[in-house]
Amino acid sequence: MAISDPESHLPFRHFRIRIYFNGYNMDLVMSQKFDVAIIGAGLLGIASAFYLARSTPSCRIILIDAGDPLALTSAQSGNNYRNWWPQPTMVGFMNRSITLMERIAKETDNRIALTRRGYLLASRSADISAQHGQLTAVFGAAGGPAIRVHTTPDSAGYQPPVFPDWKSAPDGFDFLTDQQAIRQHFPSLSHEVRSVLHVRRAGDVSGQQLGQFMLEDCRARGVRFQRGTVQGIDSGRHYDLAVETAEGTIKVGAERILNAAGPFASHIASLVGVSLPLANVPQQKVAFPDPAGAIPRDLPFTIDIDPQHIDWTDEERDLLLSDPDSARFASRMPGAIHCRPEGGDHGNWVKLGWAYNSYAAPACRSLNLDPRFPEIVLRGAARLHPALKVYYGKLPRQMVHYGGFYTKTSDNWPLIGPMGAPDAFMVCGLSGHGTMAACTSGELAASWLNGCPLPEWAGHFLLDRFEKAEPRVLGEEGLL
Repeated sequence: MAISDPESHLPFRHFRIRIYFNGYNMDLVMSQKFDVAIIGAGLLGIASAFYLARSTPSCRIILIDAGDPLALTSAQSGNNYRNWWPQPTMVGFMNRSITLMERIAKETDNRIALTRRGYLLASRSADISAQHGQLTAVFGAAGGPAIRVHTTPDSAGYQPPVFPDWKSAPDGFDFLTDQQAIRQHFPSLSHEVRSVLHVRRAGDVSGQQLGQFMLEDCRARGVRFQRGTVQGIDSGRHYDLAVETAEGTIKVGAERILNAAGPFASHIASLVGVSLPLANVPQQKVAFPDPAGAIPRDLPFTIDIDPQHIDWTDEERDLLLSDPDSARFASRMPGAIHCRPEGGDHGNWVKLGWAYNSYAAPACRSLNLDPRFPEIVLRGAARLHPALKVYYGKLPRQMVHYGGFYTKTSDNWPLIGPMGAPDAFMVCGLSGHGTMAACTSGELAASWLNGCPLPEWAGHFLLDRFEKAEPRVLGEEGLL
């Protein structure tokens, strides 16, 4: 541990205690002033620091978090991405983020494990008119990505997702409506499936590797990290943050602040007198080894879009109905249960998720997991992938059950921009799509902090939209 000399160019004298965490230079900052203090070192906060430091090398930036970087909500990510959304604004937003991820993949020799096998949306209905009409309305302009419909067993012209390489994957959208073709290309799907929509600019990415790369880049550009909890924020000519650390409470000064506190974003905003329209909805996932080979390794991220009744025995259903807390699991459940192979082509793990919760809960750093969830999501997923039934009541011991919060607005669009107090900004409310939107969210937050030109869709993510009587189409959070 070394104590550095005071730096006289700062507004007041200070000293630093330098320690190291996983190779990251973490300075215990004592009464130092920064240009920007970013509260929250999840993927959104780190991405904001990354793009701010790259665009403005002279900017003095500090990241503050109560825990380790990337250790809370960012550690629970599904690590998926897509450009398919029912609104042009979100399409532009996500397309930009995917482009930025592809740039990082090129820069790092794909350290971030970006793949593009797509999203596969499966249904037992042969009627694709609603989906096709929605895609045409959003993407059908001249020069837009192609929307292809394959109606014959040979599915002529369809390129199956055999390889994960994002550079060679096609763009656009493919409908398969012939059951023989569906079984040929996706043999794990139930024979009841009569149509699939294959979204091609979609796949998965390692959110942890993406964040770690950005964190290392930030370190090289002088961005500081401080572990501690922001207990208070005083404003005057600049902001003074009272940060409680293991060594005591310290003061961090900043000209501007950025609220990237994830589930705690509403609390941070309240410290400067701002109320944010956010709710924290708990959601869960499971991952487990698949020694039976129920899920092919080249299967895209697959979503059952149809509602369902879970496959319980009569005795199990009666038991669920006898308890008011569990009765809903014996009733009609929403669609959007999802499944994907985990660990690459040579792994043998499977990940399942089902964002069926809609209730809000207080923010916390350790979510209370529902022990019923693994069997619930397994039974639900087996409706689309019948081979998963081999695990009924006997999921592998190595199963990992985890979860986090979808911090969301009522319209499921993010909050990025001015927060409502002078020189205070926010990047929050990303619901379950924080990983896929991290790059463009960080870039946009950096543009707001720098006063740079903004993309045309930036105004849609401001706080004042909730003061306008403009109905919006909800995002598809269940597909994440």
